[in-house]
Amino acid sequence: MKVEHQIRTFEKIFKEYDGSQPLHRFLVSYFKANKQMGSSDRRWASRYLYSFFRIGKALPERSQMERLTVGDFLCNTTNSLLLQSQQPDWNEQVSLPVAAKLVLIKDLYPDFNLEAIFPFGEQLSAGIDRQVFLESFFTQPDLFIRVKPKHASELHTALTEAGVHVKEISENVFSLPNGTKLAHILPDAKYYQVQDLSSQRTGKYFQPKPFEYWWDCCAASGGKSLLLHEMEPKVQLLVSDVRENSLNNLDERFQEAGINKYQKKVLDLLVDNEQHLHHYEFDGIILDAPCSGSGTWGRTPEMLYYFNEEKVKHFNGLQKAIATNVLKYLKPGQPLIYITCSVFAAENEDVVEHLQKSCGLQLEAMEVIRGYQEKADTMFVARLRKP
Repeated sequence: MKVEHQIRTFEKIFKEYDGSQPLHRFLVSYFKANKQMGSSDRRWASRYLYSFFRIGKALPERSQMERLTVGDFLCNTTNSLLLQSQQPDWNEQVSLPVAAKLVLIKDLYPDFNLEAIFPFGEQLSAGIDRQVFLESFFTQPDLFIRVKPKHASELHTALTEAGVHVKEISENVFSLPNGTKLAHILPDAKYYQVQDLSSQRTGKYFQPKPFEYWWDCCAASGGKSLLLHEMEPKVQLLVSDVRENSLNNLDERFQEAGINKYQKKVLDLLVDNEQHLHHYEFDGIILDAPCSGSGTWGRTPEMLYYFNEEKVKHFNGLQKAIATNVLKYLKPGQPLIYITCSVFAAENEDVVEHLQKSCGLQLEAMEVIRGYQEKADTMFVARLRKP
């Protein structure tokens, strides 16, 4: 039977995957090495794997098949052979809202505990609605693009004509279904940037002025730098990261965006960089700090499944050390923009408190950007000023 084939495929891939890399990257390699798998096999394997990981460690005493069935029911709105074979009644109710599905699951499995999806609720940042946050894990976040306003209409038309459902968040921000093949529909990437909605909203804390010198010190592939430059094209910019390959990706994105004037350095911010930065003084520093990534686990639920909470302590120490090391290059009276894609208070408010007490920074504003309410990532941002 076809459903048995689908289940065997799921079990085989699950057994080989260990969480050491994002699931989507693993699947690309796996599918490439198993070319006999057709598009349907790949699609169903991906659906079942992500559905299984989205329910975290809920129902630990139940069989893998039962947990997979619960996950597939909760996380999808279309029928499956798995549901038809395991829970045919659910297959007819798969389009119900999540809250209604949870009632049905609880009826059959009284031991189902929603809090087991994310068993770290007491460690959440202030202001996060735990119930809504937990339920958000059952829905794949959207894909967001920021478009140049003068090209917004033509890009919207191209997407719509390609059959893509476009939701306009603002005049220059579109929400698209995750998995939209943008490169095929919008081949000219200079007219838009892919960036999560919450990540874009950190920009309101930047407030750059013309000709100021800013440092994006953990720049990765340059998303925050591109946002900064779009807000103030005359800003001067240094970008750095410990990973040279990330900066190579940044170069490509900057070239596509038409940005040619910037400095770039490969730096490990946990060591003394005085020989590289001794004459630098910045009008603003963006620290998009290394973190648990817990605010993005709606996209990568496998990271939650394999997460060890001891890592939060590790990142807390890392964040404090990096922030302390970069502050010496910030001009007095100027801002440090501290950002994480974490939902843990230890990586957010606790680090801000440390920067106030130990480094003398003055807090101007901070916010948990609750992307879980908008099919986006959840992020934290704080604007602090050096006395």
